Amino acid sequence: MTSSAPARSTATRAPTRGSIQVERLTCSIGAELGGVSLADAARADALFAEIKALLLKHRVLFLRDQDITRADHVALARRWGELEDHPIAGSDPDHPGLVRIYRDLSSPPEHYENSYHCDATWREAPPMACVLRCVETPEVGGDTIWVNMVEAYNRLPEHIKQRIAGLRARHSLEATFGGTMPMEKRRALRASYPDAEHPVVRTHPETGEKILFVNAFTTHFVNFHTPDNVRVGQDFAPGASHLLSYLISQAAIPELQVRFRWKKNSVAIWDNRCTQHYAVQDYWPAVRKMERATIIGEAPC
Repeated sequence: MTSSAPARSTATRAPTRGSIQVERLTCSIGAELGGVSLADAARADALFAEIKALLLKHRVLFLRDQDITRADHVALARRWGELEDHPIAGSDPDHPGLVRIYRDLSSPPEHYENSYHCDATWREAPPMACVLRCVETPEVGGDTIWVNMVEAYNRLPEHIKQRIAGLRARHSLEATFGGTMPMEKRRALRASYPDAEHPVVRTHPETGEKILFVNAFTTHFVNFHTPDNVRVGQDFAPGASHLLSYLISQAAIPELQVRFRWKKNSVAIWDNRCTQHYAVQDYWPAVRKMERATIIGEAPC
């Protein structure tokens, strides 16, 4: 479901505590907030606490008409914690931690974002959340999809849940962003950012929910080759890769998704621990400019 439909009357929106209006966008994930300025939330404890609680409930929040400064953007994100840079994209020189994701004619299409992924799971401690603001967007196209990976886990068949309990998997920056680099640069990237190992099913540190935690950065299981799983080599290769492909494919189920149409000064805030997202690259050569603050998280367990 997309939020590109005409705005509804605030009478149809369910108010929460205070002045924030909340409209759920799908049965599974996503809510659009009204009656709130993120510049205010960056400085008001009670208002921020309300938004934080709504994020845990809805997993991704959307806001329109947020004509805020970069300083406000960074200040809001820092309410959750310290910000991280990106080794490929870099940060705004005046606002460390604010990554400029600009797509225009000077940068031909790059196919990194148009896959279902959690941000930076190639880190030992992947981000806990992100705040993304639209600076410029095409007249049509360039939507983003988010997926509820708690519900993805909940809907798995019981025999699959039993099979993946205790499995761990490798996540790689080199195998994704490094794929187009010359060999020496790719190896240097791996040396600086070695592959990370995470549980296939992680537990949300605040809600206690179980999350299916494999995505486009995941390359392989690291502890699959056991007597319970492998009778002959065929069970391990391609048996393990078939299982991983099946698990990664769960993010593409529409019933788990929300789709958002961007407008200038729209903002999305998502919990990176329990969601995946997909940036639809159907707009080139039109211009799409986004700015993202990413909050440092904790090692999954």
